[in-house]
Amino acid sequence: MSAYGAINSSSSSVLPSTTWQLVSKRPDTPKYLTLHHLTLGRAEKFPGLVDYLHGVFAAELERGLTYPQETLPGQPYTRAQFDGYFFAADALVAVLGQSPADGTADPLDGPDGSAVPIGFAEAVGGRTWEECIAGCYYVKPNYPGRSSHICNAGFLVPPTQRGRGVGTVLARSYLHYGPRLGYEASVFNLVYVNNIASIKLWEALDFTKAGRIPRAGRLRKADGDGEEFVDAWVFYRRFDAPAA
Repeated sequence: MSAYGAINSSSSSVLPSTTWQLVSKRPDTPKYLTLHHLTLGRAEKFPGLVDYLHGVFAAELERGLTYPQETLPGQPYTRAQFDGYFFAADALVAVLGQSPADGTADPLDGPDGSAVPIGFAEAVGGRTWEECIAGCYYVKPNYPGRSSHICNAGFLVPPTQRGRGVGTVLARSYLHYGPRLGYEASVFNLVYVNNIASIKLWEALDFTKAGRIPRAGRLRKADGDGEEFVDAWVFYRRFDAPAA
């Protein structure tokens, strides 16, 4: 629920899955990941997937460092709350690549944004969600009606997958998928000023700081010793038109 009430919208068609190169010093990082366009209805066809993502997101909220939602003692963040927030519209789910066991050329290892001829189930390839889900993000209107051409996104990378460059790839892929989902531009309402990695990433992708909100979040301190009020940046960028 936003200040404007519920804002729900999703694409009527499924966008092609794509491949994206991973660059990392972490030795167990595969060469690439694939991204897959899902709605809640499509995601629920894969047993346990939404439950897994819900658990990862709930744990991130418990950390109290990046999202504004607050979990209170005795009031767990429910699956229904997650469904309504993260799957209110469209989601992109990233799956770590697998190189062919026989050493042959991998047809999925291509340039960033290249369409791949496999679906989500084939990309997972029988692995557990913990093994193969690199991260995900939602895309939905930031405002209703007359301003619904401007979208917002929220990103999630499981702790076990961090350090592989996944966040950077998800951010770059957002510039690919956002306009293809019909949006003209993006706004991030709350990028807390102590989230240095995110700030550097959005600046590198030519997002503009549209404003700074004082005391925008009451966040937990990184060392776990209490809470503090933190300012937040509002970021904006107009998307490039998709290539014909």
